[in-house]
Amino acid sequence: MEVIILKDAKSVAMTGAELVGQLLRLQPAAVLGFATGSTQLLLYRCLIEKCRAGDISFRRVTGFNLDEYLGVAADNPQSYRSYMDREFFDHIDIDGDNTHLPCCEDGQNPRLVGSAYEEKINKAGGIDLQLAGIGANGHIGFNEPGSSLGSRTRVKTLTRQTLEDNSRLFCTDEFQPRLAITMGIATIMAARRVLLLATGTGKAEAVSRMVEGPVSAMCPASILQMHERATVLLDEKAASRLKNKDYYDWAYLQNESLKDRFGD
Repeated sequence: MEVIILKDAKSVAMTGAELVGQLLRLQPAAVLGFATGSTQLLLYRCLIEKCRAGDISFRRVTGFNLDEYLGVAADNPQSYRSYMDREFFDHIDIDGDNTHLPCCEDGQNPRLVGSAYEEKINKAGGIDLQLAGIGANGHIGFNEPGSSLGSRTRVKTLTRQTLEDNSRLFCTDEFQPRLAITMGIATIMAARRVLLLATGTGKAEAVSRMVEGPVSAMCPASILQMHERATVLLDEKAASRLKNKDYYDWAYLQNESLKDRFGD
């Protein structure tokens, strides 16, 4: 796990966008795993700017999102499909037919969606770069604490903490889903590279457990310690509870020196 600590949320987004851009310049037909959430918004805005400037293109990209609420129609403003269209897809040159979320059609058995989604990912050749965030309780995707580290795409019940954290996004009388379909932890780990962004003091405890705690199903994101190419971008607030910050800064400088000489 490579841990990079940056000044603020804007720096995290800009650095993340440059890493995505580097991949797309080398692999224009890359398969990207997308994520939702407030942390991703700045990243997507930076990528939109790069696309509009002609620096990168998503024309040949295939995308797979981490998760989607169960029981919310795709055209509902609260769905993650609506979020992705509104905040990102509608502003770049990606082919909408190549964007996928683990959604469940009305009347479809949600327990059959996971295996079908896994098959789509496999047919696309697997995910080259998976974007991710981390929940305040350590979840990644909607893999809540206690999720199997070997899990694949499936239905998950959201914890009370996740529901409370997300309640600010719903009106008082609005239906808030308690179930979601999410890529599993093993699905995320199968990506050739993972890029996780975390900002703000509200994520500091979870980041500490992810980076410096034991690998445990009780902090699902901690599995990224086992990934060969996981990069974690943090602002200073999200990194505030890390004990080994000096080493991460030192290691980043050495890694950048190697990249300058030999490439990524």
